[in-house]
Amino acid sequence: MFFSSLLGAGQGTLTNPDSGFWRGLIGSGRTSAGVTVTPDTALALPILQNCVTLLAESVAQLPLELYRRQDNGQREAAINHPLYDVLRHQPNGFQTPYELRECGQLAAGLRGQAFSFIERRDDGNVIGLWPLLNDKVVVCKGADLLPYYQVGSFAERLPMRMVHHVRWHTTNHYTGLSPIELHADSVGLAQAVRQYTGKSFANGAAVSGVIERPREAPAIKDQGTIDRILDQWGSKYGGMDNAKKVALLQEGMTFKPISMTNVDAEIVGVLKLTAVDVARIYKIPLPMVNDLEKANYNSLEQLSTQYVIYGLLPWVKRHEQAMMRDFLLPADRRTHFIEFNLSGLLRGDQKSRYEAYAIGRQWGWLSVNDIRRLENMPPVPGGDIYLQPLNMVDAGKGTPDLTNPNTRAQLELQQRELERILAQ
Repeated sequence: MFFSSLLGAGQGTLTNPDSGFWRGLIGSGRTSAGVTVTPDTALALPILQNCVTLLAESVAQLPLELYRRQDNGQREAAINHPLYDVLRHQPNGFQTPYELRECGQLAAGLRGQAFSFIERRDDGNVIGLWPLLNDKVVVCKGADLLPYYQVGSFAERLPMRMVHHVRWHTTNHYTGLSPIELHADSVGLAQAVRQYTGKSFANGAAVSGVIERPREAPAIKDQGTIDRILDQWGSKYGGMDNAKKVALLQEGMTFKPISMTNVDAEIVGVLKLTAVDVARIYKIPLPMVNDLEKANYNSLEQLSTQYVIYGLLPWVKRHEQAMMRDFLLPADRRTHFIEFNLSGLLRGDQKSRYEAYAIGRQWGWLSVNDIRRLENMPPVPGGDIYLQPLNMVDAGKGTPDLTNPNTRAQLELQQRELERILAQ
């Protein structure tokens, strides 16, 4: 049909472990810097490892909940749904939920996609999730335009209902691009600079200074005499214990220290530049990956919020919606939903939170139990009452009737409650 022809109907392989997207671009993974870049070698870069593990650990530690929508618009934890225990307690026989999500996000951050095999019972509900290695999975497009998965040497291609697939940005709508392979030149430059620096230390000769004699002085031809002079100089003036000692040089000798060369200074600058490039790939503010050179106390909270909104939240939404698509049956999607709780990462300091709670409580959109729930505290009896200032009335209705005992009691209750909250 016309729609199918637009999307290129017909079965075909979209990814292959032996000839991926990046190999076609840069040829066997070799970059312009002359080094071979793969997701595994790139993980050895400290800044890149810090970026991908920060995202992986953030996704893994976020509370993940399966909710059921109630008729009154409220929501409750769907603890009786078969998927609840898989998401919250035991996804498979050997991993915790933290480990499974951490490994999944790590694979997505390095290779652009993560795969898990979905174990279902007879009624279709999920009872287990088993991680799949990216190198063992080939994504294929079927005649029905849906993705199918060739896993290892398994002869039968698995339908999408049996594979949980999380993708990064994609150009073909089926497979995610690997950030490492897409930015191989930037990562390769960082690897090349580190390799050059390491080989310079291994093969190069570095001295702290030289002792010069006047040109007209007779040359010392005995190597033993030269070695003895240098050894005496090093033992008397070298090392921490001999710092700041006064030296006396005879026969017109002078000592000239050797400072960092321009090449060495440029290497330091290139190392900083490559670190910034890697952080940009993952949209991570530099202070979040332990680069505190230009950070200050006032900016750290804003940078943390920036990381959550622009760096972490897009990954969280990818995971949430992929779970909704792959885990919930069509009949459950109208009444159930899966959600990560990011409120803990977006909260300010304690003083700012309590001031915001006091305002919300005073003006009527927060109850005591609402506040306690936000602070991860259990509810208290009578804590679901919402207060409202009595002077917030229509202009035509005049002021509250202070002669009414009920009105006065409500005003006194509001005042006591506000004073109690502000005193905490």
